[in-house]
Amino acid sequence: MDPVTQDRTTDPLTEYVHRVVQRVRAFDRRHPLVWDVHLTAFWVTAALIDYLGDGWRNIAHNLGTPGWLVLTMSLGLSVPLLWRRSHPGAAFLATAPFALANAWTGAILQAALLQLLVIFHIALRLPLRTLWWAAAATTAPVVVVAVRYTESEWDQLIVPQVMALTVAAAIGIAVRTRRDYTEALVDRARRLEIERDQQARLATAAERSRIAREMHDIIGHNLSVITGLADGGRYAAAKNPDRAAQALQAIGATSRQALDELRRLLDILDEEQPGEEQDRTPQPTLKDLPSLVEQVRRAGLPVTFTTEGTTDALPPGRQLTVYRVVQEALTNTLKHAGPNATARISLSYDPQGAVTATVTDTGSGGGLPSTAPEGRGLPGMQERTAMYGGTLEAGPRHRPDRGWRVHLHLPEEPAP
Repeated sequence: MDPVTQDRTTDPLTEYVHRVVQRVRAFDRRHPLVWDVHLTAFWVTAALIDYLGDGWRNIAHNLGTPGWLVLTMSLGLSVPLLWRRSHPGAAFLATAPFALANAWTGAILQAALLQLLVIFHIALRLPLRTLWWAAAATTAPVVVVAVRYTESEWDQLIVPQVMALTVAAAIGIAVRTRRDYTEALVDRARRLEIERDQQARLATAAERSRIAREMHDIIGHNLSVITGLADGGRYAAAKNPDRAAQALQAIGATSRQALDELRRLLDILDEEQPGEEQDRTPQPTLKDLPSLVEQVRRAGLPVTFTTEGTTDALPPGRQLTVYRVVQEALTNTLKHAGPNATARISLSYDPQGAVTATVTDTGSGGGLPSTAPEGRGLPGMQERTAMYGGTLEAGPRHRPDRGWRVHLHLPEEPAP
């Protein structure tokens, strides 16, 4: 038979047996006394049958042992099994006097073998040093029999007892080792599951932060431009209707551009429609900076733009970082610089991939509200800069100059 076919035929039975075992174990964990009572009742019944049927007389060294004493020893060796799992040490101590009495009287009851069950649970549940004295105490009755009834041979008494003790203890240790190993695996799987959930939450938080940063860059800038155009159009409406119409036209174009960028971002985030073609318009690069500057100029902010070098060696991710930092700086200038302010952008590119961007304005604003802890402007710029090991400085210009200065430097990429 093919091994794959054989595995497929045996797997259902294995799964069924596994489910049954798990249900039995679950019931035992919920109601441990039920199993203990049934097993103890079984062994008590077996001990009483040995007593009532006089089966113990077949191997006894002393047939004159009183019946009441045989009954007492039978119950004393079997009833303590009820506590073999919850208190194995106490159960063993309870059976030890009856085991010695059994050896001393020469009755040699088969119920004395039930101590091996207690030895098994001692090896399973208690420290291993407890197993040593329990094994010694179990061997003591055999020594008593060998000394008191000299017709018995030592090897026939000691060797079987030692072998039985060894097997019971070895089984207990093996089950204990497997149980500890299984618990370690379960604990490791639980910790891995917790770590996986934590990683998922961290990834979700990072993605939400990235989305919030993109939304801030897109909507914040365009709304600032629209606000500047609306204010300029309102003042121009009374004196120059043509300028007001141009402002309204620019507002419409800027609004449509913002909606297109927002729709593109939401389409990329939409994962529930994998069969549909999404708009894959690329993210803005430094080649889009002239359009950004022109947009800001139409909003009423005079901007001077100078560059040095070429952007050929700059990866798209770094270009996006520079673009967003410049965009955020111009947006804050539109918001807070006040009337009659001007702005200047200076970009410098290194052939090895380093880039420096400086945005200054001559405004009279009192700083950047977006630098507050709840804002996303400056923290967003800092996060983008940190991704490429760069530095970002933002603050008032040194006197006698007025206004605000944002300085970005991205070092060249390390060699692979």
